Amino acid sequence: MKIIVDAMGGDNAPGAIVQGALEAHRVHGADVILVGRAAEVLRAVEQCGEKNLPAGVEIRDASEVVEIADNPARVFLKKKDSSLAVGLRMLRDGEGDALVSAGSTGALLAGATLIPKTIKGIRRAAMGPVIPTAGGRAILCDCGANTDCTPEFLLQFAYLGSYYAKRVLKVENPRVGLLNIGAEPEKGDQLRRETHALLTAAGEAGRIRFVGNIEANDAMLGGADVLVADGFSGNIMLKSLEGTGKFLLKELKKVFLSSAKTKIAAGLVKGDLAAMKKLLDPSEIGGTPFLGISRPVVKAHGSSDAHAICNAVLRAKEYAESGFIADIQANIESMKVE
Repeated sequence: MKIIVDAMGGDNAPGAIVQGALEAHRVHGADVILVGRAAEVLRAVEQCGEKNLPAGVEIRDASEVVEIADNPARVFLKKKDSSLAVGLRMLRDGEGDALVSAGSTGALLAGATLIPKTIKGIRRAAMGPVIPTAGGRAILCDCGANTDCTPEFLLQFAYLGSYYAKRVLKVENPRVGLLNIGAEPEKGDQLRRETHALLTAAGEAGRIRFVGNIEANDAMLGGADVLVADGFSGNIMLKSLEGTGKFLLKELKKVFLSSAKTKIAAGLVKGDLAAMKKLLDPSEIGGTPFLGISRPVVKAHGSSDAHAICNAVLRAKEYAESGFIADIQANIESMKVE
């Protein structure tokens, strides 16, 4: 399994990107192609203690870099030799099995749509982050790629999330919930009500396991394995979850450092606190898949450190091995609204 890594994307590139990719190669057995300015990438490899490229690690030269301020709609015309453009063309041409980038989300989404392209019949690609819940994990689809959606988009997001949960998260019969302001079928705006009708029909046909509308609090308590949302509301939920996690950890730290008694208590539950912190840490997931693209693409956070990049490469490897894209291609006719 060969993973293409945009070595120049992200706040900590190329150092942390290269270090994380090398760690993924060593720990998870993923062959990697580091795409970027060859001299800088090789210097980063050497700074990781490698005098020579390990077997299974390659460097592909790309002279330009997509900056965060670049216009996503035009950057691939202006910077055809950017690490992101070169990597996406390699992915399209079958030189790698998946691509990971911590660069601009907008540019990555635009490039993935333009170069390897969406699966035929999929209207819009969606971002599908995996989030922690009381039930284990759930996939949120979409979380920001599409702020304005139609009922057909949300129907397809439900299928994308359901197949991803089956193939990658290994959920045997994933429950699909429509994120809404109430559980009743008539709740929400016109988009949610029309989508509810489409998802109900898909559920009755046995194509997905639709459990109805779900509110955000019930979603966090494990009420569904797939949370269907437009990108606007999905992004708000995701950022609220991330902020709440940071807030809780900060407040817990204050409590445990407040007195000698609580410091002793902290020592007794140190391992449990570490497990809780790990559960809420986005770097443990590593990256978010772009669902609906014809080849596996994973977006790592812009501030990713080496550990997060290592996990993002692992996510890309799991995605490429899962058979998810073949499932979507085989069932695309069920996902269309006539």
